[in-house]
Amino acid sequence: MPSAPSARDRVLDAFENILITQGERTATLDAVAAEAGVSKGGLLYHFGSKDALVEGLIDRLGALVVDDLTNIRTAPAGVVDYFLRSSVNTESPLDRAIIAATRLAQGSQPKAQEALKSMQRAWFDVVNEAVGDEAVARTIMLVSDGLYYNSALLPTALSETSNRALANMDELVAMVSRLTR
Repeated sequence: MPSAPSARDRVLDAFENILITQGERTATLDAVAAEAGVSKGGLLYHFGSKDALVEGLIDRLGALVVDDLTNIRTAPAGVVDYFLRSSVNTESPLDRAIIAATRLAQGSQPKAQEALKSMQRAWFDVVNEAVGDEAVARTIMLVSDGLYYNSALLPTALSETSNRALANMDELVAMVSRLTR
């Protein structure tokens, strides 16, 4: 049986959840402490300020991206296949961290903006290395962004095109993979 998350992880989970469901303005230290089930003093023990809480979330995102880059590089079916198939929000820890960081970036948090840019650059570099053509790599990134945008930011209003793409992922991956030949 997995162990219960630490208080620090519960605080970060609560911060993510509030950012995702209610936005940055609602993510006060008091609200995060209440959501995490810790006292405000307990929150401040782990994160001395809201800036420290943002930094903790950015660090979490960075670690998850490093893991994802390893998964992309070592995927048995290849970089393009893995990258496109993982471009749909499954509410994984990585997805939740990305969406929470996006909410911070929308609120003009420069650290979140830079973390998201860094994530995109790292993904682009891996895809570009695999396909050997910057234009094709940019095309794959744009397809990925479209899949993710529709599944993460418009979950109740997926377009017919997105639903077809998700239902026919094998066909989509095959079509995009033809660009790499």
